[in-house]
Amino acid sequence: MDIPTQIKIQNNPYLYRYLREHSSWYKNLNRNPNSIKQMEIEMRKAYQLNLSDRIDRFSQKIEMIRSFMDILS
Repeated sequence: MDIPTQIKIQNNPYLYRYLREHSSWYKNLNRNPNSIKQMEIEMRKAYQLNLSDRIDRFSQKIEMIRSFMDILS
């Protein structure tokens, strides 16, 4: 694995954790360091870090607050 790829993984705790959980990526990154982009995409899907996932979580929180407000009213 090349040095810039290692630095990128070390600076991102999500990438580091994903790499530890899915060790097959070590082989892929050693053979092709450019595959880190694909790994990032899979990591975002696995940990639900996409914009749509964040919006869904935010809307669920708003719904929960709204239901608490209805109960208190």
